[in-house]
Amino acid sequence: MADFYAVLGVPRDASEDDIKKAYRRLATQWHPDRNGGSKEAEEKFKEITEAYDVLRDPQKRAAFDRYGEAGLRGSGSAQYEHVDLSEALNIFMRDFGGFGDLFGAASGGRRSGPRAGADIKLPLELTLAEVATGVEKTAVLKVLDACDQCEGSGAEPGTKPSTCGTCGGAGEVRRAQRSFFGQFVSVAPCPTCAGEGVVVSTPCKKCRGEGRVRAERTLKIQVPAGVATGQYMTLRGAGNIGPRGGTRGDVLAVFEVDDDERFDRDGEDLFCEALVTYPQLVFGAEITVPGIVTDLPLRVPAGTQSGTVFHMRGKGLPRVNASGVGDLHVKVQLWTPQSVDGEEKQLVERLATIKGDAPPQREKGFWSKMKEAIGA
Repeated sequence: MADFYAVLGVPRDASEDDIKKAYRRLATQWHPDRNGGSKEAEEKFKEITEAYDVLRDPQKRAAFDRYGEAGLRGSGSAQYEHVDLSEALNIFMRDFGGFGDLFGAASGGRRSGPRAGADIKLPLELTLAEVATGVEKTAVLKVLDACDQCEGSGAEPGTKPSTCGTCGGAGEVRRAQRSFFGQFVSVAPCPTCAGEGVVVSTPCKKCRGEGRVRAERTLKIQVPAGVATGQYMTLRGAGNIGPRGGTRGDVLAVFEVDDDERFDRDGEDLFCEALVTYPQLVFGAEITVPGIVTDLPLRVPAGTQSGTVFHMRGKGLPRVNASGVGDLHVKVQLWTPQSVDGEEKQLVERLATIKGDAPPQREKGFWSKMKEAIGA
């Protein structure tokens, strides 16, 4: 099992900036284009990029810290998979730009070729019950797929793209300018081929030279238990395909958990309130409180004070991509009727004469104990 910290040569408490610096240094050293396409360099580059991709993501890093690679897979396997060379290069380019930024112009400059497809953001609405158990969701996406007539090339069948005459297939153009301070060289994507290095002289009639057409795709998403609003799952290579043979983008499934009026949520812990009568507090009672899927029994001891919080262990939500379940915290609150009449009124009046007034002062430190009990 790989130790991603050891792969990048950083301690386990390394900051995000330290991890990024370590990856940049190693990626510069082992990048395949700087090592003549060496297979050893390629494998090393993929290994350090995979380590970086995990440790730069707070959720993946936390899961790895607890359970190693097994924690990354867990019940949300779509969040993690070994990277291939294409994905490793995309991660490198995404976070650090082209070789002109790292190796200088002598390294060959910008990599020409088809552009990658755009990512798709997919909101996924979930109920609290679905969060408690995990669920498989099916979504129908509108995507860009490869044109079946030109097989994604953008060229009419029987023809093929040709090397761009403006940039000679490099995908970029350089312009030299002289000024008072000396000569400056600017590098920009080729305006003729948009950086692809090739041009389509006879565009495909179906896709108009784009190499892709609009389509619908059905996607099954295995949502792990315990997720929260704002968290997301990355589905690699499930997004739009790039123009004229470009790689696919990703789908970002963003979770939106519906509010449940019965509970307040704090991570994997849930909080609710149960109304009880005065006799139930005085004599004790077995009451029913709301659970996520079904109601739960709770024993209220005799002499319980209104506002007491009971902690029901393991009745909350699962921890996402980890073992363990949160708790359900139930605050019992005295229910006071708005009006009474008849025999009930007589009994309450009789009780008032027998019981008298409440104690004049609560015990010292009451409010601090209350805040501690409810986690305030």
